[in-house]
Amino acid sequence: MLTVSVKWQKELFSNVEIDTSQTPYVFKCQLYDLTGVPPERQKIMVKGGLLKDDADWSTVGVKQGQKLMMMGTADEIVKAPEKGPLFAEDLPEEELVVNVGHSAGLINLGNTCYMNSTIQCLHLVPELKSALIKYPPPVRSNAVDQSSHLLAVTTRDLFNELDRNVKPVAPMRFLSALRSKYPQFAQLQNGLYMQQDAEECWSQLLFTLSSCLKSSGSSEDAAADTVKRLFGIDLVSRVHCAESGEESTETESVYSLKCHISQEVNHLHEGLRHGLKSELEKASPSLGRSAIYVKDSRINDLPRYLTIQFVRFFWKRETNQKAKILRKVNYPLELDVLDFCSDDLRKRLEVPRKILRDEEGKKFGLKTKQNSSASTDIDVKMSDAEGPSNVSGNSSESAAGEEKEKHLTGIYDLVAVLTHKGRSADSGHYVAWVKQENGKWIQFDDDNPILQREEDITKLSGGGDWHMAYICMYKARDVSI
Repeated sequence: MLTVSVKWQKELFSNVEIDTSQTPYVFKCQLYDLTGVPPERQKIMVKGGLLKDDADWSTVGVKQGQKLMMMGTADEIVKAPEKGPLFAEDLPEEELVVNVGHSAGLINLGNTCYMNSTIQCLHLVPELKSALIKYPPPVRSNAVDQSSHLLAVTTRDLFNELDRNVKPVAPMRFLSALRSKYPQFAQLQNGLYMQQDAEECWSQLLFTLSSCLKSSGSSEDAAADTVKRLFGIDLVSRVHCAESGEESTETESVYSLKCHISQEVNHLHEGLRHGLKSELEKASPSLGRSAIYVKDSRINDLPRYLTIQFVRFFWKRETNQKAKILRKVNYPLELDVLDFCSDDLRKRLEVPRKILRDEEGKKFGLKTKQNSSASTDIDVKMSDAEGPSNVSGNSSESAAGEEKEKHLTGIYDLVAVLTHKGRSADSGHYVAWVKQENGKWIQFDDDNPILQREEDITKLSGGGDWHMAYICMYKARDVSI
């Protein structure tokens, strides 16, 4: 790491860091943030001529504390005339962000599309952003290591940058923190950073944010368990051995459901059913040897945001590399997971689902039967509706001054799709398709946000070489009770 100063026009930028393990293009992205001069317009004078995007720092000859000269014109912001019509281009950047209706894109820093697409998907979760704004607390806990802390801080700062900017953002500090915490994302091949698995990045980031946010709050603080409440799925499993008759119950918490893909799987529901049932071999106490057990899982607690991974990659022994299943698997814009829930959770969902049906019926002009006995029945069943899977953690006051809690219904709406294009997880390209608050879908192809039609989102289901869903994120449809 070198520290230099950069002279541009009448300004001098001191203490600009150069990470010599990355290409000069990354350095130019840093200068873009400082000056507004796009990398392609920058002319930086070094020994032997102009600094090239792919030059080797070891041969460039830049030294610690050196003063570099940069030429180039910054992007101009058109100012509005005193009178006349006001166009989007005339707005200040703060207002333009609101006017555009979506966050900025992320610059690819060298095979970092897996990271960019992950960030764009998680960035849409306002509850996660709110929890990160409060991090770190005034007195930071020592329960997390420094690398985890820095990753949480840079995630918070990157989310804020995306919200404030229209121009593409270079996620330099976040990438550095990610590679410091998880060195696998700094793997090199022929001197270049390798493509990585977006699902691994997603899972590792959530794991780190979970540990940091837990350590930042008290046991009574609801925000302390933010990641678990937002993304955590509790499973209860029946583990049975047909040979010995042994049976046991296991519980676990995961951040995503797996959609397993085979010749029989054509739809997400079928893949989820396969993913919740598996075989495992373990020692049988009664038989005194190993035996086959069947593990049949059910959802016992639901999150606000349901994440589903399509298990498309597997290790191919013949070629000694990861291969990809290209089979088409359809997925819906609206997902009902009632079929995968435990009996206990089904009971807790009864009342919220009835209220939701009644509310949606009213929207379409359907009349719902309401009488005293029905009202009494709902009051009696309210105890069944109480439970961690139904409460979102947000409450609002009714007209009567009483607090109403948000309860989940088991019905979810698609809000983000992370796709992969290519034949192998170690190559190809990742892209995020994210639904905005205004209902519009934006394709975030690194630094290039593109407006998309909703009917085209479900066409990312596979079956060819086009982008296909690798991770889907659904948002819970809830009701107030």
